[in-house]
Amino acid sequence: MNTAQKDFQRRARIAGKYLALTLVALVFVLPIAFMLVSSLKSSDAIFSDLRSWRAFLPVGELTLDNVRYVLDRGNFQRYVVNSIIITGITVLMSVAVNGMAAYALARLQWRGRGMVLMLVVAILIIPFEAIAIPLLMLVSALPGIGFSGGIHLTDTLFNTHLVQILPFVASPFSIFLFYQFFRDLPRELDEAARMDGATPFQVFTRIILPLSKPVIATVAILQFLGMWNQYLWPIMVVQSADVRPVMPGIQEFFNRNPAWGQIMAYAAMVTLPVLTVFAIFQRWFIQSVAGTGVKG
Repeated sequence: MNTAQKDFQRRARIAGKYLALTLVALVFVLPIAFMLVSSLKSSDAIFSDLRSWRAFLPVGELTLDNVRYVLDRGNFQRYVVNSIIITGITVLMSVAVNGMAAYALARLQWRGRGMVLMLVVAILIIPFEAIAIPLLMLVSALPGIGFSGGIHLTDTLFNTHLVQILPFVASPFSIFLFYQFFRDLPRELDEAARMDGATPFQVFTRIILPLSKPVIATVAILQFLGMWNQYLWPIMVVQSADVRPVMPGIQEFFNRNPAWGQIMAYAAMVTLPVLTVFAIFQRWFIQSVAGTGVKG
């Protein structure tokens, strides 16, 4: 086989890979494109374009009436603010708490460390639905914290932001991701810092965390997705619209019998923050996935 044939085969393999990647990308991109385009069309236009590529292209008579309807009658702003509060606090606390737990497991020496790690890995297989009812019984017996007129205790955690945050701060999967990343960092960094008089907490905050941007981005994205898409737990513990997040708000929006264009507008407005967060952190996320963050 001469050089020209080898070069042709190499180019053919590359072209085949790009073709396969393009087809996979279309599988994921086309539904999002359909949702975004449909949010700017009337219901009649959506159904008339279903059998053509016009369903995925911003062509024809476009309107922002669907978006206005969601903003005016869907309580969307209130739900988004609640979701931002719940998701933002949970992500920040999750990075801090799970990062410290993983640091203790990966970098410190103490009796029972292996058993605790095994327990963390074992908990990964337990779905949230299996513990939802026991968790509901637990939080029903706990007092809440109110902020109106100053910080004070309330009779229950129900119908608060706190009840939607606390159960999801500690995450076995996030601990495991941090553990895998921390374990592969050179231990000479810890030893050098301790020789200079640094405490374990100072090593964690000043040495380990600055080197852990990829895994922090990964945990932040995954935690953000999980919290932003929360539906079951808020339905169980929240009855007040004042603290209801955006996903359970869909149920109330559907009760208004909206048109399909308005439904697509609501879905698009819920999806755009997720795409924005991923776009911001994608470089570190991909670096973590391709590197040591998810090694088995």
